[in-house]
Amino acid sequence: MDIIFVCRDALENSVIANIGLALEAKKAGLDAGVLFTEEALYALAGGESFRWSPLFQGREARVKISKNATAMGLEVANRKDSRWTDLFRLLDLAKGKGVQLVACPLWVQILDLTGKIPSPLVSIEGEALLREIKGAKVIGGF
Repeated sequence: MDIIFVCRDALENSVIANIGLALEAKKAGLDAGVLFTEEALYALAGGESFRWSPLFQGREARVKISKNATAMGLEVANRKDSRWTDLFRLLDLAKGKGVQLVACPLWVQILDLTGKIPSPLVSIEGEALLREIKGAKVIGGF
């Protein structure tokens, strides 16, 4: 990968930002990926729910984000009710556009998630991840 965005917080707005930037990187011709680690990985694997940053917890802000992000091509709005979000819809879109979605192997082991990583994420060995990181520009979480 040319660029890897790291998503560690179980915040919906963080996932939207990291996936959105990875999609923009793909449009610019870069091989982009998002590494899901710590609580973001745990939430995706069904351990806990995602939450919003404090300033986005209000209903008005969440509805605005859902509708505007989807209108921009970041398909995060729930198909049945656009006032709600569906992060797996956004992840499927990203994977379909060639963004690599990777589960952090260290945190897969720490959280005992072997065999529990949901599609569209992929699990890779630690050595393979380090090779990817070595050759990429790594961007900390948003």
